[in-house]
Amino acid sequence: MSEPHDTVLVNRPQDLLRTIDLTAQPRVGALPVQPAGHPAGSDALSTGPIDLTAPVPDSDTAWLPRYVTTLVALDSLAMLLGGLLGFFVRFDSLDGDMPLTGGLTNVTYTHVLLVAVPLWVLTMVSARTYEARFLGLGSEEFRRIANAAAYFTAVVAMLVFLLKLDIARGVFVITLPAAAILTLMFRFVARKILHRIRTDGLATHRVLVVGSREARGDLVRRLRAAPHSGLHVVGVAQATSHTADGTPSIDVMLQLASSLKADTIAVTYSPEITPSLIRELAWSLEGTGISLLVAPALTDVAVPRVSIRPVSGVPLLMVAEPVFTGWRKVAKAAFDVVAAGLGLLLISPVLAVLALAVRLSGPGPVLFRQTRIGKDGKEFRMFKFRSMVVDAESRLADLREQNDHGDSGVLFKMREDPRVTPVGRILRRYSFDELPQLFNVVLGHMSLVGPRPPLPAEVAQYERSAHRRLLVKPGMTGLWQVSGRSDLAWDESVRLDLYYVENWSITLDTEIIAKTALAVARGSGAH
Repeated sequence: MSEPHDTVLVNRPQDLLRTIDLTAQPRVGALPVQPAGHPAGSDALSTGPIDLTAPVPDSDTAWLPRYVTTLVALDSLAMLLGGLLGFFVRFDSLDGDMPLTGGLTNVTYTHVLLVAVPLWVLTMVSARTYEARFLGLGSEEFRRIANAAAYFTAVVAMLVFLLKLDIARGVFVITLPAAAILTLMFRFVARKILHRIRTDGLATHRVLVVGSREARGDLVRRLRAAPHSGLHVVGVAQATSHTADGTPSIDVMLQLASSLKADTIAVTYSPEITPSLIRELAWSLEGTGISLLVAPALTDVAVPRVSIRPVSGVPLLMVAEPVFTGWRKVAKAAFDVVAAGLGLLLISPVLAVLALAVRLSGPGPVLFRQTRIGKDGKEFRMFKFRSMVVDAESRLADLREQNDHGDSGVLFKMREDPRVTPVGRILRRYSFDELPQLFNVVLGHMSLVGPRPPLPAEVAQYERSAHRRLLVKPGMTGLWQVSGRSDLAWDESVRLDLYYVENWSITLDTEIIAKTALAVARGSGAH
């Protein structure tokens, strides 16, 4: 996607319209030509040259009805399959004409299932699992499905009691959990397909970002880093209360959104954006089909740590403290040791084959032992299969100028490092060289998931904020591993590690482990 031009609210609305009117001037891709006086090929929001040749997708307002219809069909299928599974397990047959005993006559299991399917969908409707704001991103959709399943179970139990239906308990016990699990699975698959479609430029929204230069620049970068969100920035604007001639900026923003064919306005921090301005903007957008997003100044805080406390009509965001102690830490440590121990037993033949390959690759030890910094700044010896020549450390000084991370001076990575052996390149590509770190996990030096284990020389160059990485054990994998591995810039690696430290959870660990398997299988970002 091309870099959005930096549109500034000008003195007169008519001047603004001449600047952005897509019909009155040549178009490059789907963006207007940059305003006069704006340096070609550069922008304050950009980390590199602006590419105005890549088209920005048009908004696709028809995707939501199609997507919701698909979800309704999938939810119905989940209940249908759950019912058939329950009946088959209980009676070893799919013949649903077996009558029920109780207060109603001539009622069969087929009749019950035919009623259960639409009732399941209605329960999902009442839980608002089909609303656009809960679809595509975040965990709220799945939480509402779980709540709806619990509510549905209670309703069915009440109906069975009131109607005096004698439904086999085996059918009841199997059908409802199976339907809930299948619904969650189908929704997850549908979401992944939606993400892929959005990454390809479909099912998108055209977004106008309004705020201060620094805040909107940060929001633009974050939206671009998440194309699966479907939020494509088509323009940015500086927020003011009024233009120079007294025209309300809300009117100008609406004209700008219309000219850019934006269907979403994202408002981020700016001293000029007051609560009353946001309220009036929300009123002005009613009936226009343009959605309003408000990005708080709070960033890099996981949703589970944030709760809303309304006080006198003001939605206050309460941010819970990071968790560094307690039962969850104990559970994480226990899981690490048990999983790493079982992993060593299961892959011991693989470790033996890899050790033999390293031994035959050339002179030197099989295992490479290196001092790393762990939790609370304590040193430990980290184990890896040797992937470099024996004198690799002594040759490092000669390669400093070829550091892929430029002059950051903290982390050294080189895509075509001549010190890596042929066998080592294979080991690194698929992270086989890191398997001996399972011993570090068993010994308590590391965790399966955590920040990247740093070298003492790297820690010596840490800025103050980076030291927070040492509040938890380093991990064999982490957000840095599933977000680009060696391709990540140093600052981005630190940001991801700090995010993990502040927001870790068992659920996040499980997600990272699953994504690590995919990243390793692709061999992307490893060198």
